[in-house]
Amino acid sequence: MAKTQNIETSLHPKTLALCIWAPYNRTKNIEAYYEEFLNLIKSNGIEPDFVEKMKLREIHPVSFLTAGKLEELRKFCEDHEIEEVIVSEALSAQQEKNISDYIHIEIFDRTHLILEIFEKAAHSGEGKTQVEIAMLKYAKTRLAGKGIHLAQQSGVFGLRGGPGETLKERERRHIEDQIRKAEQKLKSLQKVRTTQRKQRLSSNLPYICLIGYTNAGKSTILNALTKSDVLAEDKLFATLDTTTRELYLGNTKRALISDTVGFIQQLPPQLIEAFKSTLSELEFADLLLLIIDVSDSEWENHIKVVQEILADIEVDKPILYVFNKIDKVTDPIVLDDIDFKVDKYKPHVVISAKSKETLKPLTNYLTKWRKKAS
Repeated sequence: MAKTQNIETSLHPKTLALCIWAPYNRTKNIEAYYEEFLNLIKSNGIEPDFVEKMKLREIHPVSFLTAGKLEELRKFCEDHEIEEVIVSEALSAQQEKNISDYIHIEIFDRTHLILEIFEKAAHSGEGKTQVEIAMLKYAKTRLAGKGIHLAQQSGVFGLRGGPGETLKERERRHIEDQIRKAEQKLKSLQKVRTTQRKQRLSSNLPYICLIGYTNAGKSTILNALTKSDVLAEDKLFATLDTTTRELYLGNTKRALISDTVGFIQQLPPQLIEAFKSTLSELEFADLLLLIIDVSDSEWENHIKVVQEILADIEVDKPILYVFNKIDKVTDPIVLDDIDFKVDKYKPHVVISAKSKETLKPLTNYLTKWRKKAS
């Protein structure tokens, strides 16, 4: 493993954040990937006691880590009295179980971490239900990793499953029942969304949606454009619930504009599936504003992540690339590089949402776009 970073904290249990550079990770800046992972942990309200970095040449299908790396991890955890490990990668149920059994410590993978963040960030009934469905589907996959003793439980009379039903089967059925109930609830909530959408479409105002990588500044831009006070924090997944506001340009109502949930690389498929009802709003947009934090060295990769998710949910709409946070870029060489690279993304504007003046390229574009749409 790489050199250990010890983070002073009084929080318990004693936690290790395990940053893994897997062979499938083609990022040009692995440190930025690690930083994003640590920010995910921070967004979940956790301060790890230790941060370890590990590069893998291959993935073991059964335990993800090779035998040598497993032993390194076991020894480190034993020496430092680690009580839980958070891993930067998504693990299968069996891989998670095998690592945990070997080091005798509870393991949480990337998917579990993101699901917990979403659970804490959801505020609306629809958002909470979507996250609930995603978490239940994730829990269902984890049943497969439980021990054989679950299949040895004797049947109990009076249970709906009948005599001989295993504990694992009862748990799976219970989860499936919860999923069905949550999906029924979501359908009811979607009827409200459909009614709201019909009202919006009847206004004959163009509809704009903000999309982008998490923490790119979507909510800040929505607030700046509409003089709203939507929650805008410097943290990952600060906003999950769709918010729609009226957009005035030159004292005239020009359009309706909505914020959406942020994307991230390796976004758990359970979340993409659960949030399809919310993301379906993008299908009715006349224009997508793809917000990019241009001060992040990985901004080009972030664009690819968003484009891949749009393709996955089959959304193909006109896009304006909005390169945000240009005020944070102070290195002249980096600025020149950005000027060169953004030119291939058309149409685009380069802005900072910090002030009305630095937001002008975007408002000017939207004013011209609205006139053309009329």
